[in-house]
Amino acid sequence: MRLLVEIFWTFLKIGAFTFGGGYAMIPLIQHEVINHRRWLREGEFVELLTIAQTAPGPIALNTAVFVGYKLRGYRGALMAVLGVVVPSFMIILVVAMFFADIRDNVWVDAAFKGMRPAVVALIVAPIVGLARGMNMWLMAVAAATALVVWYYGLSPVWFLMAGALGGVLWVAKRGKEA
Repeated sequence: MRLLVEIFWTFLKIGAFTFGGGYAMIPLIQHEVINHRRWLREGEFVELLTIAQTAPGPIALNTAVFVGYKLRGYRGALMAVLGVVVPSFMIILVVAMFFADIRDNVWVDAAFKGMRPAVVALIVAPIVGLARGMNMWLMAVAAATALVVWYYGLSPVWFLMAGALGGVLWVAKRGKEA
């Protein structure tokens, strides 16, 4: 029961203090579950993050589900989801109640413009962290894929499926050689 409460509070803290969406939450989740709580090893987290990216839905929510499930099954997944969702729900509820009064406020606009650089940094941080274990060839493939998706507007799902197929074929070929 204590671990379930810890999962809830950990993800509540992450959900309450992260601005910028799911990708901005990834470095905080990574820090909490690997460095601070030591619930997962880095390799396990990368695997869960990969699965979270391929599953439909917001990446932070998917990551919370997978981390919670890995730790305590369905109850852990539920606690992680509640923790990560409750702060956003409450903030959106309050903002919706007062939005008409604050939407043209110069101070609110300035605050959101000031948060943009921090949000960009929080999105770039997990990319840099995940790239540490990659060789230059894999980084070039990742960069080329990102450029193709961005420039041509193609769905990243096709590249995820191609990467999964390529990985399966690679392991199948290596298995035959061994």
